[in-house]
Amino acid sequence: MTEIDFYDVFQGQVAAFLLVLTRTSGIFFISPFFGSLNVAYRIRAAVAIMFAVILFPVVVKEAVIHAPATIIMFAFTVAKELFIGWLIGLVAYITLTAVNTAGKIMDMQVGFAVVNMMDPTTQQQSGLLGTFLYNLTIIYFVITNGHHVIISALAESFRVIPLDSMVWNTSLPELITDLTAAIWMNGMKIAMPVTFAILLTNVGMGILARTMPQMNIFVVGIPMQLTIGMATVAMILPFYTLFLDVIFNEMYAHIGIALKALAP
Repeated sequence: MTEIDFYDVFQGQVAAFLLVLTRTSGIFFISPFFGSLNVAYRIRAAVAIMFAVILFPVVVKEAVIHAPATIIMFAFTVAKELFIGWLIGLVAYITLTAVNTAGKIMDMQVGFAVVNMMDPTTQQQSGLLGTFLYNLTIIYFVITNGHHVIISALAESFRVIPLDSMVWNTSLPELITDLTAAIWMNGMKIAMPVTFAILLTNVGMGILARTMPQMNIFVVGIPMQLTIGMATVAMILPFYTLFLDVIFNEMYAHIGIALKALAP
């Protein structure tokens, strides 16, 4: 009767599958749509396992995988694979955070800053316009198959960065810093029409207050800001999708750059 060395089995196929599953699970922590807290953990775990089962034959076909000799080295390898998957989701998440920033700026300008609601996707307090724009962005992200692009980036990562071959590159922190700085710039670009409209409204109300001192400017000004702000949001919505196409394309390009920064 032939004896089976379970450690040899673990060093081969089982170890490779666990590493593939670990990298696949990384995108379910923070990435848009896949990492949403609205989705139950069991469902996300089941989808991660399904992706790993699909990608596993392709990955092991490229190269023979052997687990590290010690548990500590294997744990270090698992951490590296998890970081790669997490990085894909992080780049996508940082890019879409600009939408929340734009919503907060609009809320302050229009007068919704004191009206917050619990966002179930982030478990944080968010303004009305910020929540509306973010949900609209996620819907457009799914309609334009953005979630398919993230899956494609995950599959491509196994070609760019084979299992247990990640190399740290000093350009990666600079890329993350640039993406974080772009949150404010993109947020300002989205909120610029509303900010400019409210600015003109405040200038007009200031002139009106000087010419008609007997009028209560606060009674008239707050409803006017709400009306003009919401009307401006309604007018820019048809053009909002065009801007989303631009930031989505930037997101896809940045994911590719991040993966290449870790390539051996």
